[in-house]
Amino acid sequence: MAAQPMNVGVVGCGNICDIYFKNAKMLEAIDVVACADLLPERARAKAAEYGIPKACSVKELLADPHVELVLNLTIPQAHYEVSLAALEAGKHAYGEKPLTLSREEGRKLLELAKARNLRVGSAPDTFLGGGLQTCRKVIDDGWIGRPVAATAFMTCHGHESWHPNPFFYYQAGGGPMFDMGPYYLTALIHLMGPVKAVMGMARAMFDERVITAKNPYFGQKIKVEVPTHVAGLLEFHNGAIATLLTTFDVWGARLPRIEVYGSLGSLSVPDPNTFGGAPLLLRPGHDWKELPLTHGYSENTRALGVADMAAAIRAGRPHRASGDLAFHVLDIMHALHDSQREGRRVDLQSTCDQPAPLPQGLLAGRVEA
Repeated sequence: MAAQPMNVGVVGCGNICDIYFKNAKMLEAIDVVACADLLPERARAKAAEYGIPKACSVKELLADPHVELVLNLTIPQAHYEVSLAALEAGKHAYGEKPLTLSREEGRKLLELAKARNLRVGSAPDTFLGGGLQTCRKVIDDGWIGRPVAATAFMTCHGHESWHPNPFFYYQAGGGPMFDMGPYYLTALIHLMGPVKAVMGMARAMFDERVITAKNPYFGQKIKVEVPTHVAGLLEFHNGAIATLLTTFDVWGARLPRIEVYGSLGSLSVPDPNTFGGAPLLLRPGHDWKELPLTHGYSENTRALGVADMAAAIRAGRPHRASGDLAFHVLDIMHALHDSQREGRRVDLQSTCDQPAPLPQGLLAGRVEA
């Protein structure tokens, strides 16, 4: 018999919230009971659209005894403040990526959660999708042998051509590494375990950006305050070495998203910003072969990580999109920038457990067998 769903309150009803609200309805482990936003009318509109019982202020949501877990969908600059307030109110906290802007903030969240016997979780949860779960099974089952190397490439020319409010992508907490790096780093850790050390180079190729999206900010200029081209080397505890590139400065490229190279073969991994995609396997003497997915959740299932965290709390097991994982990713991203600034290899102080794979054959809406 399934455990009682966990009551979730959502803070932040902006661009990303719709997919969370839609998916929460089909995930058995969670029930969205309240939503809040700095713009009260936006919270009321989302509550009416998705049948959420309560639209309220953030303060009211945090004070609501029925809310057990706060889903923090605010902009990166507010991640720490909202998650900290949730923990201080005695509620578990799950947020969008990155976990926080600084290592110090991230440590404080994890320390407070531990002291109060609460959980912290963070996006991305795309590694729980069928595409990356299949890739994990391929590696765990030995199809490419021992992983020895990997490559990961995220290339585009920024978000000012399509995003309704692209300013924060070029401010602290933005840039290609902090925006898209979590997807790629989380996927690599899911596939190969934690990272031991990094070396990085970074710079901003353009001092300002012009908004070309058809929105109220069309034609305005954005001052670039963060590196927009970041390249790095990652040494994993298992001995593998990965090459990583994230950039907002490239108009186009013909590069793979992620590839993992093993002693017995190679694996081409689908886009880590999606839940599905077709993995490709290469073995000696054979051409690349598309693999069938071994796991479900191949559609956009954002909120899957929240459901897994809620189910894990009820069952007393570790959750997969954990605070420790998100902090390790945050530490890696900062370390790459530190390496550029200091001109040296950076040995990481953080680590995390490699997330457990999901069981095969899960029924839709379930995260446990």
